[in-house]
Amino acid sequence: MVSPKPEKYSFGTEVVRKLVHLNGIYLVLLYEFFGQRFTLGVLTVALVIALEAEYFRIEWGRKIPLFDVLYRQKEENTLGGHVFLGIGAIIVISVFTKEVAQLAILMTIVGDAAAAIFGRAYGKHFIPGLKGKAIEGVFAEFVWDIVVGVVYLVLFFDGAWGMWWIVLVVMAVSATVTETVSGKMDDNLLVPVFAGFTGEMLVVLLGISSVVV
Repeated sequence: MVSPKPEKYSFGTEVVRKLVHLNGIYLVLLYEFFGQRFTLGVLTVALVIALEAEYFRIEWGRKIPLFDVLYRQKEENTLGGHVFLGIGAIIVISVFTKEVAQLAILMTIVGDAAAAIFGRAYGKHFIPGLKGKAIEGVFAEFVWDIVVGVVYLVLFFDGAWGMWWIVLVVMAVSATVTETVSGKMDDNLLVPVFAGFTGEMLVVLLGISSVVV
């Protein structure tokens, strides 16, 4: 059984949407250079502003200049993905180890973009029962989750990475599976929380210590 490729809006719009989505990488940089408390403060303010904008968009039917065209069809009367990403980021930064939180956010942002773009551009083999989920997109997400994780380790870890390799791979699997099977619930919330929880459990069980510079 082959599922039809979704045509909710153009491939160009999808690319622009994901490029905007990639701006979320600033959260990792804020956390790295300014600390947890400052990052949570910025996130909270941004979330409040986003919720106010969403209130006027959903309740009053007001369009958001420049960004209105980027909303998915299913988001017309519900909160946009950026709101759920903000909530997910606040949760992982508040609860999980710094490295786990940063990896979870990076995988959510980069992995989701890779899955969407590669899936739309090269998707030919769709997973039965999962609407619009192409194997090519799933594979791209996993690969880019690993790539962005390795880049993070290279840039911010000092010395041997030890068992963080295991955490990285398992989190990439968790993020990919979660994004792939999520349908009704927003993956911008599910992916960082589930991948982060998986990574945190490994950190605890394996007794891994922080090695961030």
